[in-house]
Amino acid sequence: MKIAITYEAGQIFQHFGHAAAFKLYEIAEGKIVASQVVQTNGSGHGALAGLLAELGVNALICGGIGGGARFALADAGIAVYGGVSGDADEAAEAFAAGVLDFDPNARCSHHDAHHGHDHACGSHGCGSHSCH
Repeated sequence: MKIAITYEAGQIFQHFGHAAAFKLYEIAEGKIVASQVVQTNGSGHGALAGLLAELGVNALICGGIGGGARFALADAGIAVYGGVSGDADEAAEAFAAGVLDFDPNARCSHHDAHHGHDHACGSHGCGSHSCH
């Protein structure tokens, strides 16, 4: 299994769509067997899901993430473990051991601020799905 973590200076970067890098981990038999840092080269929200899919990622660990990005990742078959903060390596180890503490409803605060204030999802790229 391959997981990706939004990454900055050893920590979990807190906004998926603005991540400059991901740390990728190969996991086998409950242990990390390899890791590498991959730069996003300025890819935006939508392109990041495609990048992770191209890299063969099965799961993403991140801080906040918007509804459109969640939809794109789900469409690519990538599971999302949001609401995680702290050391990236420790989170990867916890995931590998099956004990990662995450929030299945984690969202980017700026996305939540827009929704519910007469804001249509389609105007910022969420598409036709529900953002919540």
